[in-house]
Amino acid sequence: MGFLGNLFGNKQQQPILNDKILPLMKAAEQGDAKAQFILGVKYRVGEDVSKNEFQAVQWYRKAAEQGFAEAQFSLGLMYDDGCGVPQDNVQAAQWYRKAAEQGLAVAQLSLGWMYADGRGISQNDAMAVQWYIKAAKQGNGLAQRELGQRYAEGCGVPQSDIQAVQWYRKAAEQGIPEAQLVLGLMHENGRCGIPRDNIQAAQWYRKAAEQGLAEAQYNLGWMYGDGRGVPKDYVQSLEWTRKAAEQGHEEAIKLLKLILEGLKRLESLK
Repeated sequence: MGFLGNLFGNKQQQPILNDKILPLMKAAEQGDAKAQFILGVKYRVGEDVSKNEFQAVQWYRKAAEQGFAEAQFSLGLMYDDGCGVPQDNVQAAQWYRKAAEQGLAVAQLSLGWMYADGRGISQNDAMAVQWYIKAAKQGNGLAQRELGQRYAEGCGVPQSDIQAVQWYRKAAEQGIPEAQLVLGLMHENGRCGIPRDNIQAAQWYRKAAEQGLAEAQYNLGWMYGDGRGVPKDYVQSLEWTRKAAEQGHEEAIKLLKLILEGLKRLESLK
């Protein structure tokens, strides 16, 4: 009995289905790889069907075995996270590689991470960088951030301030908050060949801070407190420092305490 037959052959086990899922199920059962992948996604997130990670894996696998790159990556991710299958780094790396070799940028990034951490595959910084480069050249912001860090540290590639700045900037312009923070630090401290520029530093800190990055919020709080790159504004300083402290940033917690104590003293003098 086919998949649809299993669904409807036993009234006691019959699920409540959204009518629009039936054509997709039929196409998937008939071997359409894209339909199998989409059905896997729907089971993964619980859209139009009851959420079922085991079923998601089954449909991802059917599509992946037909060479559907997105399904290969998704199956790798399920093994990586241990969702619907026992956690298995080796299987995760193998499926990431299949998708990566087909040019899927997110799979290339993920395979790079596996090489960097030595998970499911022998640790190899040079190979990690090679896969980051492939993904970064396709515009993957996280891979661009990784390359920026690698070039800055000379890890897996020769150290290069020029390349570090170039890749960090590409990532930052795509909204990657960690890259925005690093660019802010480079401008504030005049690193990697970038001239000191507090205005630019504050602008990059703000971009990262508005995305919730605690370190950037803390740094922006300092900029407002000192009037560096922005007009001195104790209200803004307090606001950004508080945001960082609420996330558990230790230095922000200390600074917030000092600010509040200072405000109390000023209030007592009135």
